Amino acid sequence: MANFTVCTENDVQYLDIRKAMGSGLRTLEEIKTATNVCGICEGCGEHLDWILSTVCRCLGISMAAVVEAVKNGADTVEKVGEMTKAGTAPDCGRCKILIENIVAIGK
Repeated sequence: MANFTVCTENDVQYLDIRKAMGSGLRTLEEIKTATNVCGICEGCGEHLDWILSTVCRCLGISMAAVVEAVKNGADTVEKVGEMTKAGTAPDCGRCKILIENIVAIGK
């Protein structure tokens, strides 16, 4: 997935937000603090909710689905992939760091 500007006000990139999520940040307030997204510009309005609620962009797998898989016993990235298909898109797998973090902290 190509990088793109999400926050046009503060020039925050998609990958900056994903890296913050991969480190365990999940809420809008946590992401705002860590990345400096404004949360109100056109780019934030268009993209932030979707980014925060999605783990695997390639396959459209939600954060809720991955968290549910972990709650139901998926304790590795591979098991999450088996249960949700997250991280299994051909020629991708960029979301695996985020999945690893979700498995590690359970949220």
